[in-house]
Amino acid sequence: GAATGSGGEIRDAAATGRGARPKAGLVGFSVSHLRIPGHRRPWEGAARSPARIATPLAIMLEAPLGAAAFNNEFGRPCIGGYFRTFEWWGAAGDSAAGVTASRGRGYHKPIMLAGGIGAIAETQVQKRAIPAGSAIIVLGGPAMRIGLGGGSASSGRAAAGDEQRDFASVQRGNPEMQRRCQEVIARCADAGDANPILAIHDVGAGGLSNAVPELLHGGGAGGVIQLRDIASGDPALSPMELWCNEAQERYVLAVAAVDVPRFAAVCARERCPFCVIGAATGDGRLLVDDRDAPPPAPPPVDLPLDFLLGKLPRMARRYVARPAVAPSSTVIHDDIAGMLDRVLRLPAVADKTFLVTIGDRSVGGLVCRDQMVGRFQVPVADVAVTAAGFDNWHGEAAAVGERPALALTNAEAGGRMAAAEALTNIAAADCGTVDTVKLSANWMAACGDAEEDSALRDTVRAVTALCREIGVAIPVGKDSLSMRTRWRDGGTEVELSAPLSLVATAFAAVDDVRATLTPALGDGALFLADLGGGRNRLGGSALMQVYEKVDRGGAVPDCDDAQLLREFFNTLRACAGDSLLAAYHDRSDGGAAVALLEMAFASGCGLEIQVPEAVDAAAFLFNEELGAAVQVAAPHVEEVNRRFMRAGLSLAQIAERKNTPQIKIRQGGKILLDKPLGDLRRAWSETSWLMQKLRDNPQCADESYAKVAGPGGGLFAELAPGFTPDTFAAPPAPGLTLAKPKVAVLREVGVNGQVEMAAAFDRAGFCAVDVTMSDLRGGGDLRGCHGLAVCGGFSYGDVLGGGLGWAKSILFNPAVRDCFAEFFRRDETFTLGVCNGCQMLAALREIIPGARHWPRFAANRSGRFESRLAMVEIMPGPSLFFRGMAGSKLPIPAAHGEGRAIFSSPEQQRALAVALRYATRAGAAETYPENPGGTPGGICGATTADGRATILMPHPERALRAANLSWHPPQWNGASPWRRMFTNAREWVG
Repeated sequence: GAATGSGGEIRDAAATGRGARPKAGLVGFSVSHLRIPGHRRPWEGAARSPARIATPLAIMLEAPLGAAAFNNEFGRPCIGGYFRTFEWWGAAGDSAAGVTASRGRGYHKPIMLAGGIGAIAETQVQKRAIPAGSAIIVLGGPAMRIGLGGGSASSGRAAAGDEQRDFASVQRGNPEMQRRCQEVIARCADAGDANPILAIHDVGAGGLSNAVPELLHGGGAGGVIQLRDIASGDPALSPMELWCNEAQERYVLAVAAVDVPRFAAVCARERCPFCVIGAATGDGRLLVDDRDAPPPAPPPVDLPLDFLLGKLPRMARRYVARPAVAPSSTVIHDDIAGMLDRVLRLPAVADKTFLVTIGDRSVGGLVCRDQMVGRFQVPVADVAVTAAGFDNWHGEAAAVGERPALALTNAEAGGRMAAAEALTNIAAADCGTVDTVKLSANWMAACGDAEEDSALRDTVRAVTALCREIGVAIPVGKDSLSMRTRWRDGGTEVELSAPLSLVATAFAAVDDVRATLTPALGDGALFLADLGGGRNRLGGSALMQVYEKVDRGGAVPDCDDAQLLREFFNTLRACAGDSLLAAYHDRSDGGAAVALLEMAFASGCGLEIQVPEAVDAAAFLFNEELGAAVQVAAPHVEEVNRRFMRAGLSLAQIAERKNTPQIKIRQGGKILLDKPLGDLRRAWSETSWLMQKLRDNPQCADESYAKVAGPGGGLFAELAPGFTPDTFAAPPAPGLTLAKPKVAVLREVGVNGQVEMAAAFDRAGFCAVDVTMSDLRGGGDLRGCHGLAVCGGFSYGDVLGGGLGWAKSILFNPAVRDCFAEFFRRDETFTLGVCNGCQMLAALREIIPGARHWPRFAANRSGRFESRLAMVEIMPGPSLFFRGMAGSKLPIPAAHGEGRAIFSSPEQQRALAVALRYATRAGAAETYPENPGGTPGGICGATTADGRATILMPHPERALRAANLSWHPPQWNGASPWRRMFTNAREWVG
């Protein structure tokens, strides 16, 4: 895997020609590995892959940026995932392992995994029958010459065919259009039983040629489609290209003819294009016509849908009995310190901050557990958790499991362990018993030869049997069965095939989002729950990978006892439900040693780890058998042990927490390791630091890395006198004269923060009104509103600069400008702008009384979108939002790409009425990452002289409850301090 040498250097694999072509994705990916400087080359011959295939380093740098950029603009929080690197070349003639010098295993074709979690009303699940005469509509962007390589290219063997066909399969993303479509769909769904959408189908593989027939067939209808009514971005598209292109961000819908005007009004308000391309019929036949075709050309498509979508021939794969691989063992001639030094730098193990902070993790205001854990914000969470709403503690959880390296030796074990790991990860959430969990199974394999096909068949059967025995269903999944690349190097054919890779995603409902266990340590000793039965198998482990002995680690871990896993899950949840456990972290990549260190990193404390005397220390510390480390306070140890023993498991004490930041590993009287926590943390975070140095502002990367193990630091909370947790959610003071004053929650195309903003004002006693710029341009006004809230997001995709396009659309439209200017002049009104809204209002300073000293905003100093739980200080001043809160230092979600305030002169900065600034215990935060934008003085909020208008870069509306903060003082169990600022606004209105 990608790793670093002692000199602090990451080297690209271009020297050996290994790499892969990136694909879009959101939550995880695998790539071929980078060579560890100073180690032997993992293969001989120096063959070259085609130059057009991207290198692993390019994928590690660029693919996450592409995925995060789409997700951020789309407005979905990315709060879980995985990252794995792998490449292995067997020795020449090594037939037992199934490889030769020219055959290897790795991810030339990388995996990019996208998944989602949420909730949907039961009434909106079922497609309704499509009556004859219903309009067939394409919602979203125009047809383009995209994806026409289709399955023949994307599922083919990369580098084996025509280059143009390969590139013809590449998709392009338009998150702003995706957002518009989603807003239309959401507004229709909000209508409940009056939803005009009868049925809906996304446009993906095959384009309209797949989506339209499936929509009609699912609704029991036929249809007549007119090709030339399909909106097109290229008038030269042929009938085949119009019908089959895979331009994204489109949906096909059936809408009753009488509801088309109502649907069109929704689209106009959201400025989302759509086109009516035909009508449903009752004959079960699909007719696709082309009115531009010269007569007497037949229609491009005229077929019964039953013929088109009926029972298709089943794909045949040849099964052969696979020879058993006899794994051989090896001894690593290194000490525990040397082993840790290498393992901690493997990307699958190492700090993933460089991947996590570029993705928005707080949008929506319902996230309760993201990747970051503890005061020191370390990305080691086992599970992602979201709340179902703003007024209850129910929610949803998701967790990922994948163990592809095991499949090289034992494919069935690799599959079982992936499913099992997903379960041990999601067990951290308050999801009841294991029966409530569902799995999504995503299969990636290099099918096409009998042995790989047989491995896939056997593994599917093995995972199915395991899940049946545990009592877990797999209702959904996908596959990509073309994970092989071939190229020629002179007279030699070189082939790289991915290991059989099952990515299992576990989903479950959560009873209480506040009850999620994390790796952050409390009080008590640490115990190991070993589901491996003491086997300590090292095959396929991170330890073997970093020593380039993937096939020499002996037997691989396996889920040998499904019932034991079931009992472990249910017992753990029962103990957690009775508040008997203080911390939890599953054992996976890197083994128990890494799991324990990650708990120490998240807590900033030391550990004394005890290895049993009668075992091989390396095998005990680095094996990746199923299991977990749990922390139990002293009064509960006996009860927890009793419960686990009743379930067939024994807990063995493995470590004690120490206040001194030192890590000691003992075996009997022998000390195997004695190192400062900071040294190990720096090794663990080195890969992330070096990636950030290559990708981002190197100075920011250095500033951040210098602090990862420094003294002090971390999140904290200081409340102003009289501002206590009892007052966070206190209702507005009695005697208010207005009943539910209106606040306009304003949004523009690309804005994604309106729901949580509306929720914040609603719970403070306002009537939140959804207002779009289309409403105001159409003659609407703000006269009936006492408040204006301008929301966060990416107006116009920020292509004109954060908030500038939005502001110009107001300033250059006289009627709309007058509407805003009149609102700002009224003494009884207030204004709040957050993030993109902050940028927009700052650009309107000329029409906002008292705002002439407000700055403009530019790209963050780091050069990247920054998503962090940041520390801010509320400054004394006139802002009506912060009455009684000044002097408080609090954590708050920050998520912005252009948060750096720019002042025209020092005098402008001194004259600014600062409302909020990024802070440390010592004062203003001047350096990265405490100051993620890079503004001098840490300034991230300002107000006007009279305090009626306030602009903020961070997002208080995303943290209405303490559970929305990935770290908070334990006494904050309900509302967060940020809820108070909205109540202050309600009291000000009167």
